[in-house]
Amino acid sequence: MSNTYLYLLIALLAGAMMPTQAATNSKMSIFVGSPILAAFLSFLVGTLALFAYALLSGETLASLAEARNAPPIAWIGGFLGAFFVASAVILVPRIGVAMTFSLFIAGQMIVTLIIDHFGLLGVPVKEVSLARLGGILLITAGVVLIRRF
Repeated sequence: MSNTYLYLLIALLAGAMMPTQAATNSKMSIFVGSPILAAFLSFLVGTLALFAYALLSGETLASLAEARNAPPIAWIGGFLGAFFVASAVILVPRIGVAMTFSLFIAGQMIVTLIIDHFGLLGVPVKEVSLARLGGILLITAGVVLIRRF
């Protein structure tokens, strides 16, 4: 299997884990009585898992000190992840997994077009095309179909 196929498989598995994570975090919120605490526990477990992986894979933790040189925008990722996870925990029991993730994907696609078109955050510019806009319309149509049925 070439690296490209491996990367595609990893992306597919990561995508499959997102709604599963939302459902399991929603289950946790029932036990702890709070979607925010459930999201916090999710990040705590994830942090511990990443720390263990870093140690086992031989990462040099000394390079963490270089984070102090990162620009402020580089620090927002944790906030964005926390918002995403907390939102999923709150939304899944209210509108369902399919609707929650349909809207998440629609939002992701809209923002990816904007980021690509303007080359924001240092990514290469890839201008919006009719075909890409058509993709957004198809995703939007999918959200409508999921909502109606």
